[in-house]
Amino acid sequence: MAKDSYLVGLIGSGIGPSLSPALHEREADRQGLRYLYRLIDIDTLGVPPQAVGDLVRAARDLGFHGLNITHPCKQLVIEHLDELAPQAEALGAVNTVVFEDGRAIGHNTDVTGFAASFARGLPDASLERVVQLGAGGAGAAVAHATLTLGAERVTVVDALADRAADLADGLNRHFGAGRAAAGTPDQLDRLLGSADGVVHATPTGMAAHPGLPFPAELLHPGLWVAEVVYRPLETELLRAARAVGCATLDGGGMAVFQAADALRLFTGREPDSGRMLVDFAEFAVGSSVGEAV
Repeated sequence: MAKDSYLVGLIGSGIGPSLSPALHEREADRQGLRYLYRLIDIDTLGVPPQAVGDLVRAARDLGFHGLNITHPCKQLVIEHLDELAPQAEALGAVNTVVFEDGRAIGHNTDVTGFAASFARGLPDASLERVVQLGAGGAGAAVAHATLTLGAERVTVVDALADRAADLADGLNRHFGAGRAAAGTPDQLDRLLGSADGVVHATPTGMAAHPGLPFPAELLHPGLWVAEVVYRPLETELLRAARAVGCATLDGGGMAVFQAADALRLFTGREPDSGRMLVDFAEFAVGSSVGEAV
């Protein structure tokens, strides 16, 4: 018999302003479900990211049906799960955990969320040469999504050179040799000068990490700019990009589409992502707090 009552949550750092509870609960209410979405903030609890395994086990034991996982736990959570869906395994990052028969199964809806948002918001963008900043959990997802959308080559830049190299190696194994490369921040001048677009997948722009991920002087009108941070919707990077005439994509669409995919995994119901986009626009009005998915 299908359930009509669900308890789910979000584990991450600094997640107090998250729009996920409102997005999930409103759509679930329209589906006729009793649906509670709770925040499990490691900062509030005073525990390190490495405690994610204990939190997942506690949620399972307390009767949660599933969890979303966000920064900085998307990769750390993997060793504490019983099974990974193929996409999550390929990514090495999990943003959704579903509890089934006492087992914790990891999924990743960031990939499909970013892909749907990009196709909707930048449908005519050239994807020959893409530069991506950030090789963490969200970075792995959006790099996979960008290559799935047809990018010929993605160059991953991260402050941690080994992390960028590891992600590029994984992408080449999955998509074919030569589809990805690793770069360093000191190469951004050259890389962005010849790129068609840039995907920003670092925490820069969030409230705790204000500023730009690279000098605004490196932006040029021929470049499209896609953002992962969604609160605020207009980050400093997007403002600077629009000022020089770049086509831009904010992080709101990814937030909505990944939430819709997670809700589907939790409940088996088909969410209306169009309604959720309208909800998000309502919830985000006046937002000034930075957050990434």
